[in-house]
Amino acid sequence: MAKTALKKEKWTLTFDHDLKSRLQKEARKLRVYPVQLLETMVRQQLNPYGFQSIKDNIAYVNAMRLKSGRQSNKKFLADIKKWEKR
Repeated sequence: MAKTALKKEKWTLTFDHDLKSRLQKEARKLRVYPVQLLETMVRQQLNPYGFQSIKDNIAYVNAMRLKSGRQSNKKFLADIKKWEKR
């Protein structure tokens, strides 16, 4: 059976000229497309819990482990389980 291509929705947004130029300058600084920067900004505003916006899970866990290097593995896992129950 042939795969069907996903259809993307195309949106048209109207921006204030100053806001649009500022967005384009910031996107150039970060070397990303303006739409990607806009999507990231919207996700940050609409996502009250920061854990859903983690892009690389493995790097995030490694960074958490480095910060909590003095904790034992059992204590670390207990903290994660406690956090999941919230």
